[in-house]
Amino acid sequence: MAWYHIAAAGWILCTSLISFFLCGWDKRCSKRPGVRRVPERTLFGWALAGGSLGLWLGMQLFRHKTRHWYFVWGVPAIFVLEGAALAAWHLLVFCR
Repeated sequence: MAWYHIAAAGWILCTSLISFFLCGWDKRCSKRPGVRRVPERTLFGWALAGGSLGLWLGMQLFRHKTRHWYFVWGVPAIFVLEGAALAAWHLLVFCR
């Protein structure tokens, strides 16, 4: 396995972990009045940066943001688009 595969996997793992923990933190803060929450823009930003799988898992495990249609549809859509981008990158770079 080349270094760039390891780097890509490491990036996805790190951003997914951050997204997962941000989702859990936001759920915890939502239960306490007056505590500052994680902005939805931040959650989507980490999902777009490669952490969509972590955010989706956090949504399922913490039962958080599951009533917002833009999270229910948006996070899986980002995941599919990221998978398609990775597949296209792999085909363009390695299957010439």
